Amino acid sequence: MTSIITQRIALDFEFPVLFTRDVFDPANPALLEAVERAGPGPHRLAAVVDGGLAAADPGLGARFAAYCAAHADTFLLTAPPLVVAGGEGAKADFAVVEAVWKLIFEARLCRQSFLLVVGGGAVLDAAGFAAATAHRGVRLLRLPSTALAQNDAGVGVKNGVNAFGRKNYLGCFAPPYAVVNDHALLAALPERETRAGLAEAVKVALVRDAAFFARLRELAPRLAVLESDALEEANRRCALAHLEHIATGGDPFELGSARPLDFGHWAAHALEEATGGELRHGEAVAVGVALDTVYSGLVGRIGETEVGQVLALFSDLGLAVWHPALAGLDMEAAVDAFREHLGGRLHLSLLDGIGRRVEVHEVDFARMAAARERLAARTAAA
Repeated sequence: MTSIITQRIALDFEFPVLFTRDVFDPANPALLEAVERAGPGPHRLAAVVDGGLAAADPGLGARFAAYCAAHADTFLLTAPPLVVAGGEGAKADFAVVEAVWKLIFEARLCRQSFLLVVGGGAVLDAAGFAAATAHRGVRLLRLPSTALAQNDAGVGVKNGVNAFGRKNYLGCFAPPYAVVNDHALLAALPERETRAGLAEAVKVALVRDAAFFARLRELAPRLAVLESDALEEANRRCALAHLEHIATGGDPFELGSARPLDFGHWAAHALEEATGGELRHGEAVAVGVALDTVYSGLVGRIGETEVGQVLALFSDLGLAVWHPALAGLDMEAAVDAFREHLGGRLHLSLLDGIGRRVEVHEVDFARMAAARERLAARTAAA
């Protein structure tokens, strides 16, 4: 005889995302507001800083220390900031994760303490994984320092590292305690990284918001020259779209197989792996989104005018829709790896119009190859 007890657990998560400039100005209350739910301080705090940002902004550490000193009643800085390697290399192995674990241990952080992570998406992913697994969860404050992190990775609930040659193979879902997007940090960013971040804005507009896509087309001349106000508007709107999806999409921890915001990502992930991370995530997303947009047209889901608008927007933003690694990509293997990453049946988002998507479960690889050939021909003719 079998006896079954079914236990249901319901959890609510809430975290603020603050948009500001010059977060470490002692007069800026953003970080204070981010932790106000924790009650009276001082709260033990340690910090991890992306090495690329530290090199580009040598005064960052001094400003951070001065900020903590000015707010000693709220923050008890327990150790000097830990500077770690930035870029995709931060996720290449467990070196960053282990360094952050050690910091958390030596700084005697507990579940009521805070780990502040300042950096790009890869550093946020790796350090966030360490924070989520130390003590089964140290409070994580994210301070994204790249456009891609501010409008995508930094506002989500995922953490992880690469393993076995696969992107994000190891990781967890753990919402941050708070996110602070400081637009002023982007001034230290190389132009290539800033531009790459725009790919996620195009992607989310295509699958969720036709009005946003139209606005990106309007902003394109200003975005092309990386005008600060235009970038801030695009990044903020992209971040809000991601947050809305997480909150209302019905599957924040991706227990199912659908990934609406992974439009174009089956190819993007494969291209990142094929280039050993030389191709930035945003650059790979631009190629992957362009490929799946052309494919959406070839299977009759969107018209040629819409396909042309998408490709033209990428061109106007200075984002390439082709990379030589795409020519040699085993697309069937890449799609199968993506299906495996989803954990079940293949769910691939295609466009059913600008701002509308549809889930499909099969790929016509002859037409996908034709889509690849069109991108190659377009690039050769440019």
